[in-house]
Amino acid sequence: MESQLRRGILDACVLAVLEKGESYGYKMVTDISEFIEITESTLYPILKRLEAQAMLSVRTMEYNGRLRKYYSITDAGRDRITQLLSEWEEIVKVYRYIVEERGAANE
Repeated sequence: MESQLRRGILDACVLAVLEKGESYGYKMVTDISEFIEITESTLYPILKRLEAQAMLSVRTMEYNGRLRKYYSITDAGRDRITQLLSEWEEIVKVYRYIVEERGAANE
């Protein structure tokens, strides 16, 4: 999959998971991995970037004697999901066109 497209999809997945409620890294990897391959080493740079863009907020809390970061979506993050879904609708139209044209060319 082309890297920019994958990046957008992973951003949307992270934000979508957080729309359901606050979460932490390992849990997000587990939730997202059901649909697309992602590792913690892929997730954490995404989380840092989304935090820098004010699309999520972070709080730290102790869990079993160590600090754990919990992430929450912001209004900017919700707006980004809406934008990504709109862009996705355009991509789907283009893919449908390609499939139809390819089918017509093979007839």
